[in-house]
Amino acid sequence: MVECRNCRLIRLHPRPSPSELAKYYPPKYWFAPRHTLAERLEQAYRRVVLRDHVSFVARALRDSGEDGPVVDVGCGGGLFLRLLAERGYRVAGLDSALDAAAIAWKYMGVPVVCATLSEPPLASESCAAVTMFHVLEHLYDPTTYVDSARTMLKPNGRLIVQVPNASCWQFRLFGSRWNGVDVPRHLIDFKVSDLDLLLEDCGFEVLRHKHFSLRDNPAGLASTIAPSLDPMARRVRGTSEDPRMSLLKNALYFGLVAASIPLTLLEAFFGAGSTVMVEARKKR
Repeated sequence: MVECRNCRLIRLHPRPSPSELAKYYPPKYWFAPRHTLAERLEQAYRRVVLRDHVSFVARALRDSGEDGPVVDVGCGGGLFLRLLAERGYRVAGLDSALDAAAIAWKYMGVPVVCATLSEPPLASESCAAVTMFHVLEHLYDPTTYVDSARTMLKPNGRLIVQVPNASCWQFRLFGSRWNGVDVPRHLIDFKVSDLDLLLEDCGFEVLRHKHFSLRDNPAGLASTIAPSLDPMARRVRGTSEDPRMSLLKNALYFGLVAASIPLTLLEAFFGAGSTVMVEARKKR
């Protein structure tokens, strides 16, 4: 990890090649709800904590006054889209992983295309909102995605972006052990000012920030403290465990997540939360 002397942007150097980076996104990276008790409980938990994201986007859509589909870029297994669809919004997803797109179609019943946003896959000015949750930090050139989103958005449409916040207390406390660093998958570590500058340079006006995410901030701290308990990390590593052990580890992990909520709320209150969510619109 290096920091630019001029703009202070933190990034990975040297960057892994695309073929090398692909090895860190195995098929089991994506959560698919099955029939075990542990997985049913995890799915119920995901639905609860994602309401935070859904409410943020729903408010942005109300404020925009635009009517059209919400496109979630890097949608993963599609649960966020499912929750939006349950509120009556038209939705579509993009993900570069075929496995993720298949899970979204099969388990969530939402339309997802296996594609990237390097070039706009939808008509110009056709979308009410484009969302990117934890996408930009994974990209070699984030500007291409932001530019494409601008092309796809209606005149008063909204871009909603979330990234780990490299100016958070957790990064200062844990350094390279902070969950938000995630070497080598995170190629750029954005501070709030970095993200705002990127959006402004791409023709957007930043409207609001949100420094707390019930899904991401407490879980990020818990994963930093006890990475071996993180359900996603266990799936990626292919950890072998019987259903009882899986349930026990999940219980310990979610207990640690709950215990992390007060500290993560405090850091967010002071504008130093471990994630930042931004709503932006095209400059007028």
